[in-house]
Amino acid sequence: MHITLMFSPAPREVLELDLHVPEGCTAHGALELAGWLKAFPELATPALTLGVWGRRVGREHALRNGDRLEVYRALRVDPKVARRERFVGQGARGTGLFARRKAGSKAGY
Repeated sequence: MHITLMFSPAPREVLELDLHVPEGCTAHGALELAGWLKAFPELATPALTLGVWGRRVGREHALRNGDRLEVYRALRVDPKVARRERFVGQGARGTGLFARRKAGSKAGY
């Protein structure tokens, strides 16, 4: 079987590896075959999140030919909190749907 492994160990850094694995290989087994568990010790933690084509799967998920196995890092900041902080920094006038309107136009157009 042919699969693709994807992992981003740091922001703006993406590792992609095409790998041939035996039939019935699990997601965890694919990481072992690739050697990523030794190269990246943080992948061995039980809190590891894996996905196949954007859908979350467990470590024992059986892979199929053509699958793209993705390894997800934990979020450092809650997206809602980050948005609130950006809004505070920008101010109410510089945000929203109608922030960049033409000079002389009515509000909302």
